[in-house]
Amino acid sequence: MAREIEHPKPVADQETRGYWEGAGRHELVLQRCRRCGTVQHRPRALCVTCLGGEIEHFVASGRGTVWTFTVTEQNQVPPFRDATPYVLAYVELEEGPRLLTNVVGCPPDAVRIGMPVLAEFRADADGLAVPVFRPA
Repeated sequence: MAREIEHPKPVADQETRGYWEGAGRHELVLQRCRRCGTVQHRPRALCVTCLGGEIEHFVASGRGTVWTFTVTEQNQVPPFRDATPYVLAYVELEEGPRLLTNVVGCPPDAVRIGMPVLAEFRADADGLAVPVFRPA
């Protein structure tokens, strides 16, 4: 039987620290451009739409839907090897961006495109965490 993935420790840099520390508080933190209103993920210093530097962080709802997914049956990289089969998915967040993540809390064959999901977090000892999603 597969076990849960023991995600590698996130690397937080100047651009991503707000995201990883938010996940450590069990909050999904996204960025929004104050100039044009674009909500973006992957954290970065500039807006992906207008290239403005007026970026703010906000706590997202944590709700989304499975946009696409695959069931990973083989992976020889520790710690993923012992967690197969697992679901790797893009979740389209309620706020717009898509997040590459794992779907947990249900058998892999139960995952469907369009399935509503909710964020939860896998924390480490340093106060950072990795978001995963379970059926809502």
